[in-house]
Amino acid sequence: MKRLRWDAILGLLGVLLLLVGSYIGLFLAPPDRHMGEVQRLMYVHVPTAWISMLVLTAAFVFAIASIWTGKPKWDAAMTGATEVGVVFGALLTAQGMIWAKPTWGVWWDWDVRLTTTLIMVVLYAGILVLRSFVDDPERRATWSAVAVIVGYVDVPLVYFCVRWWRSLHQIQSSPETVASSMVVPLRINSFAILFIAIWCIAQRARLEMARRRGESVALPPKRAPRTAEIPGTPQGVDNV
Repeated sequence: MKRLRWDAILGLLGVLLLLVGSYIGLFLAPPDRHMGEVQRLMYVHVPTAWISMLVLTAAFVFAIASIWTGKPKWDAAMTGATEVGVVFGALLTAQGMIWAKPTWGVWWDWDVRLTTTLIMVVLYAGILVLRSFVDDPERRATWSAVAVIVGYVDVPLVYFCVRWWRSLHQIQSSPETVASSMVVPLRINSFAILFIAIWCIAQRARLEMARRRGESVALPPKRAPRTAEIPGTPQGVDNV
């Protein structure tokens, strides 16, 4: 019987916790006093926001390690974290639009939190596009790492923008400002999405390492071009 990898165990645990946390959030936790049933989206929306920024922070760390050491494993980890961060950021944006319609009355508003989040998703998606146009593995790793480090400027901006500027989006909540019956499913889903993200990053990093190994396979030596033969010239003598 084949043993499960550590990341596969985390992935399965994440799915299980997500089912448990979502069930508590949807059926056991009370509705919000002001937003009613719409508030239940928070149990996936807030953890997705937390983990998307955490994953992109990991990509930032992996990018520094990639430049510092030049080892392919850090470039692979950075690639996995960047792709997962883009997916989670896109999910975050979609969830925010679903939440905005019944609460703000519109699907989209150029609010500072929404705008910086959209910029974050587009920026990191552009980095992935950049990678696809660079054939040389070393150059691709370097350019991608520099772009990830520069692009990370927007990640803390997404988090702190609601405190620095006037925003329609509410300021971050804390366990002290949220009822305990709501904190439990929120925390369960946060760990669930974190474990799922780690599994996804590990899987994508393995694929990237396999790609690097395929690129590093030495090509067969090229055969030397044959010289034109002149009638009457002995073989083995170069023609001038």
